[in-house]
Amino acid sequence: MDEALLRGLVPGVLGILVRRGADFAAAEDAVQEALVEAVRVWPADPPRDPKGWLVTVAWRRFLDAARADTARRRREDLVDEEPAPGPVSSVDDTLRLYFLCAHPSLTPSSAVALTLRAVGGLTTRQIAEAYLVPEATMAQRISRAKRTVSGVRLDRPGDVATVLRVLYLVFNEGYSGDVDLAAEAVRLTRQLAAVIDHPEVAGLLALMLLHHARRAARTAPDGGLVPLAEQDRSRWDTGAIAEGVGILQAALARDRLGEFQAQAAVAALHADAPTAEETDWVQIVEWYDELARLTDSPVVRLNRAVAVGEADGPRAGLAALAALDGSLPRYAAVAAYLHERAGDTATAARLYAEAARKAPNLAERDHLTRRAARLNTGRSL
Repeated sequence: MDEALLRGLVPGVLGILVRRGADFAAAEDAVQEALVEAVRVWPADPPRDPKGWLVTVAWRRFLDAARADTARRRREDLVDEEPAPGPVSSVDDTLRLYFLCAHPSLTPSSAVALTLRAVGGLTTRQIAEAYLVPEATMAQRISRAKRTVSGVRLDRPGDVATVLRVLYLVFNEGYSGDVDLAAEAVRLTRQLAAVIDHPEVAGLLALMLLHHARRAARTAPDGGLVPLAEQDRSRWDTGAIAEGVGILQAALARDRLGEFQAQAAVAALHADAPTAEETDWVQIVEWYDELARLTDSPVVRLNRAVAVGEADGPRAGLAALAALDGSLPRYAAVAAYLHERAGDTATAARLYAEAARKAPNLAERDHLTRRAARLNTGRSL
């Protein structure tokens, strides 16, 4: 059974039910029941029209629930309005669902969960495992999100930027449980790019592809982190890099620069360098200047300080760093790296140890601890 095909049909089926009059929460429940039925029936008896089959079964499940709920007369009225059998509408409601699931009234975590469930077609269990929370907790989060958006009318264009941020959050979760969220984010962003012509959608897709291309080289056999400069570039996915660069070039040619396009441009310059030493750091600094102008983000300025340190020397990087707030996440790690490059190993070791204590995950903490230990050992010899 083609699970990817099944997931890809979910937003279209859900959109049809909502357009027929089902509220979002009830429609989403009905679609999930139809998916369960498809998993049971299709291997032995595959339908000629998978989408039409799912629409028919989901609509019947919705009507069954409506009939059982006698307190909701509006739903009861829909029983008499069931559309006649025939071809499924070709109208694509995918974009509407993206906007609905990323509605500003939802918290980021709820928007991510609802997007993965309603647009991505993942089960509650899969989403819970991916985010390392109990299934009951995730079920409550999704139920609250569905109730929140059930009464939302999308009679105005949705916010593309909010949708892109939700997809970027999904991508950054990477891999956990039996669902590869980075790959899932790429799939959903491709789907979004197919229904909306927007340079920032293309920019995000390019960014994801360029980062995802380096995935195999990011970890050592023992699970430790491998910094970009030390990665085996022969393990990078050249096909994904070529696709990402092509998508980015087409987006930049439209002269409507956004932050995801600028981030993708930085990633493309790293991908284009045959070795770390051949990286065009001067251009990377220029792109970080564009990003800082677009976002005014202190995290962007922190990354820019690293790039300045590579382009103009570690002292220049430390000067750029000095203008930033020392409480920024990974500030100590950046300072340690630049001090190490400048030859101040004592300060670098101290800062690596400080950064390790503040690390957001075990892999990063171990990497920084090893850096500190290496410098301390070298000084003691």
